Amino acid sequence: MAGPIAQFEIKPIANLGEVGGMQIAFTNSALFMLIATVGAGLYLFLSARGRTLIPGRWQSSAEILYEFVFSTLRDNAGEEGRRFFPLVFSLFMFILTANLLGMFPYAFTVTAHIIVTFGLALTVFLTVTLYGLMRNGTSFFRLFMPSGVPLVLAPIIVPIELMSYFSRPVSHSVRLFAVMLAGHITLKVFAGFVASLAGLGTLGIVSSVLPLAMTVGITALEFLMAIIQAYVFTMLTCMYLNDALHPAH
Repeated sequence: MAGPIAQFEIKPIANLGEVGGMQIAFTNSALFMLIATVGAGLYLFLSARGRTLIPGRWQSSAEILYEFVFSTLRDNAGEEGRRFFPLVFSLFMFILTANLLGMFPYAFTVTAHIIVTFGLALTVFLTVTLYGLMRNGTSFFRLFMPSGVPLVLAPIIVPIELMSYFSRPVSHSVRLFAVMLAGHITLKVFAGFVASLAGLGTLGIVSSVLPLAMTVGITALEFLMAIIQAYVFTMLTCMYLNDALHPAH
């Protein structure tokens, strides 16, 4: 039986050539990112295609997701944050779809790779920084000196705020990556216990009941965490966007 880490191995599916001495390939990670993107797009398109005054199940689910993300953005970034709704909603749908897709047997969990989550977090960080500078100019730097703090404390507060700000892409990405990675490893370990004990005969089958129950429980928890982590990433994105819109908080 493959080890619990084998499920995260990136494997090439098709070689696309060589650029600058580096082999370029279409991998299983790229494939499942494509599936997550297309799947989320198709779900929203098909759900909204036959819009009716009294929505059906699919339309209702799409509207609930839309309203949920919109209210999260409005509550954390204010009315001005609505201009970022396409970005925030796209991030939420991609992460949610990728997380849930990774729960299926033989699927690949792209959000369990730090390079993927860091890419998403870096997109948010650059958007916040560039828009904040374009909108507020030098006033954006007031973010690093909170209002009401005595000027004498600036040599202490400013470096701390700078470190906190530039560490955002790391903390933003590691949170999602670590939860998905740890959860899938734990699930694989307990599932491995079930398979190993079941091969030991009657006593092994009886002994595998507890690991089986744990596997079922962890699977349910993983589905829950797949949804929660998509929400947490989205909520933090909205909070960071609020800094670009209102740096003098």
